[in-house]
Amino acid sequence: MKLNVALVIIVATIFGIELEGFHCKKVQFIFGDSLSDVGNNKYLPRSLAQASLPWYGIDMGNGLPNGRFSNGRTVSDIIGDKIGLPRPPAFLDPSLSADVILENGVNYASGGGGILNETGTYFIQRLSLYRQIELFQGTQELIRTNIGKEKADTFFKEANYVVALGSNDFINNYLMPLYSDSWTYNDETFIEYLTGTLEKQLKVLHSLGAREVTVFGLGPMGCIPLQRVLTTSGNCQEKTNNLALSFNNATSKLIDDLMKQLPNSSYKFGDAYDVVYDVISYPSKYGFENADSPCCSFGRIRPSLTCLPASTLCKDRSKYVFWDEYHPSDSANELIANELIKKFGLGAPSQAPTLAPTLAPSQAPAIAPSPDN
Repeated sequence: MKLNVALVIIVATIFGIELEGFHCKKVQFIFGDSLSDVGNNKYLPRSLAQASLPWYGIDMGNGLPNGRFSNGRTVSDIIGDKIGLPRPPAFLDPSLSADVILENGVNYASGGGGILNETGTYFIQRLSLYRQIELFQGTQELIRTNIGKEKADTFFKEANYVVALGSNDFINNYLMPLYSDSWTYNDETFIEYLTGTLEKQLKVLHSLGAREVTVFGLGPMGCIPLQRVLTTSGNCQEKTNNLALSFNNATSKLIDDLMKQLPNSSYKFGDAYDVVYDVISYPSKYGFENADSPCCSFGRIRPSLTCLPASTLCKDRSKYVFWDEYHPSDSANELIANELIKKFGLGAPSQAPTLAPTLAPSQAPAIAPSPDN
């Protein structure tokens, strides 16, 4: 009997469960695109949105690709670290289990995914937000089977939820003539369609127990290197930036409305547009040297839409706002996260990890074969 009691205490300690009332460990469930993906797409063998080659992940852990579309951490990684929550693993990670979920939560984010199902179809495989929510429902069934409905309901209601999508719905949908949305809608009606869809999705998440939800806004999309290089001037595309601002305004209003409509819920809107635009406009003020081109590039061949082993890396990754044509560097993600931490009143910002030394392309680390190969 004493042995059984000791075993229960050990298990409770491991999983952060208080024996009285069964209060599970607080975790995160993250829904997003490539800015939050921590490895789901590397398990989608036909996906063209991949971060499975060197130099991705060079400044994390062993420096090997880990599924993040950056040289280091995501914004969600940094915010979660700051508020003391574990980093949730990718849903498609084969090692995921009920025990892992109870301890760490889950990340469903997928590179190329959007709020709309039709977004990013030319990536072939990606998880849209509706699909991510379906996978979350499957997660709930698994947890209910393991700990029972009542305890599972408490676990999910006490968790944090992050929803961070939208940029692909513009860059890889509305702004591309090959998509019907580009000629079906104008700017105003497309944003109404997009935020109307997001509203339905957030209400579905509420019905599934999501009570503490943070929705991220969009940054100045027209200033990413991919958008700049497609112009003759090399400047930011103001039309794209204005779409981001309009989306942020509409989503902020949506969050305010949901706070009034949905009982016992806490919704936050994470908007870092202004600070990111200021960083891009005045990089030296923030310690950056380059805010208009990617650290990882294929020489004069641009846009090279992904970072490749044959690409050239900048001399100091901490001085570049952008890692590749689409995505911020670890240093920029830290700045964005710290701005959101300050807005949310969560305390002092976290520190970036020491960067690994810059290697020559010939020194690229070997990577093990993945299921995608």
